[in-house]
Amino acid sequence: MSLGKAARSLVSPARGLLRAPAARRTYSAVADARAVLENELESIRAAGTWKAERIITSKQGPRINVDGSRGNILNFCANNYLGLSSHPDVVQAGIDALKLYGAGLSSVRFICGTQDLHKNLEQKLAEFHEREDCILYASCFDANAGLFEVLLGPDDAVLSDELNHASIIDGIRLCRAKRLRYKHMDLSDLETKLKESQSSRMRLVVTDGVFSMDGDVAPLQGICDLAEQYGAMVFIDECHATGFLGPRGRGTDELLGVMDRVHIVNSTLGKALGGAAGGYTVGPKPLIDLLRQRARPYLFSNSLPPPVVACATRAVELLLASNEISQSMTAKTMRCHFRCILVSPKETLSIMPIHLTRAKLYTA
Repeated sequence: MSLGKAARSLVSPARGLLRAPAARRTYSAVADARAVLENELESIRAAGTWKAERIITSKQGPRINVDGSRGNILNFCANNYLGLSSHPDVVQAGIDALKLYGAGLSSVRFICGTQDLHKNLEQKLAEFHEREDCILYASCFDANAGLFEVLLGPDDAVLSDELNHASIIDGIRLCRAKRLRYKHMDLSDLETKLKESQSSRMRLVVTDGVFSMDGDVAPLQGICDLAEQYGAMVFIDECHATGFLGPRGRGTDELLGVMDRVHIVNSTLGKALGGAAGGYTVGPKPLIDLLRQRARPYLFSNSLPPPVVACATRAVELLLASNEISQSMTAKTMRCHFRCILVSPKETLSIMPIHLTRAKLYTA
């Protein structure tokens, strides 16, 4: 054996001895982490808030097939408000785009991920909401994550309803503005917060248009009155209103007659507008231009796939062409309310909460 080989044979076991403690520490860290995670999972089960995923074996619709169930079952919990996720024209638009434009862009928008499909949908959404411009995101969660950090700085203030959606809350946490929460739909408390923040450079009042859990409609007329009185802007998240609220389905701002007084709207393509995926912001063109330059979820996420864009485009085209689809939602909701003994017949929105006394009943 050469001197070199002999030396290597002596060193190799020593290296193994040196690595052993590190390996044991790594194993111990993983075991500790597993124990922490299992305890957390068990606490969720014990609280009765475990979220089980039911496996659907059919397309989305009012009647669906679910793995483990016999035959069709009625589906009251989808956000497919207008039934457009399986509309034949919407489905065909996706098929055509898949053949013509491919499955995806493999790029973010500003490198080589913008097709004429994306610009066309943005133009149609801006037209639909009667705003200057539009920017697409992978989801409305991303739209909410991208907006506030770009728009608001340390000299600004954001005033947020205490029951706003989690994506709004998380988006606001990313910005450096002064954060003030006002009591749910409480105009008096909102005015107090507006007075407290009068020294701010810009102020933005932030609310869901329709709150997804209880179906509350934000008092936008009063919010806009206060915003104008105190020199603030108004933002609404319209995920549970776009496509079916208001005479033409434009949303809560149309329903309450304040479309020209709400400055920024975020909404989704993943509910009434085809139900596939995607979100967007509509508002003043300078804001949209700035979001294209600085909104991190936009800059660092792949473009929406062409079939998804085409499906959403066709859904918006159907709504722009006729008010009939949007108005049909109101009639269906009224029929459902009056036939259902578990909810108040006074309510006319598509979100009909059924309140149970214990959390465990929700997952029964």
